[in-house]
Amino acid sequence: MEYIWIGWLAFIVFAVIAEAASAALISVWFIPGAIVALILSLFDVPLWVQFIVFGVTSVLLLVFTRKFVKRFLKGKGERTNADAVIGQKAVVTERVSNIEETGAVKVMGKEWSARSQNDEVYDVGDVVTVKEISGVKLICNKE
Repeated sequence: MEYIWIGWLAFIVFAVIAEAASAALISVWFIPGAIVALILSLFDVPLWVQFIVFGVTSVLLLVFTRKFVKRFLKGKGERTNADAVIGQKAVVTERVSNIEETGAVKVMGKEWSARSQNDEVYDVGDVVTVKEISGVKLICNKE
């Protein structure tokens, strides 16, 4: 019983390595629980109490901090260059027809393959709005 602290220390090291390798918030919740259990083991607290404190601490941290930590780590998502065209006006450069699987638009100085959002046909010169990106095609709608 006097060397149980080695087990907790090994668990902490393993959990830190696993978290560093994955960066997916898998084991981060168990590290503080294991630290508390490690401290208890140094004072010869019974093993079953250590496990209960470890479990309760880990679950409480998971429940009360998970959303905050995920939001903090996620940060603000930056739009990619491709995402920047969403919401922009585009000029049809090749007739857009979902049935014929044809169409191209020019937006922000670049030409893209395009499809209609609601199966309308757009002629060359029409101005459309880019609603989304599907694969390498812009999905457009005439407003």
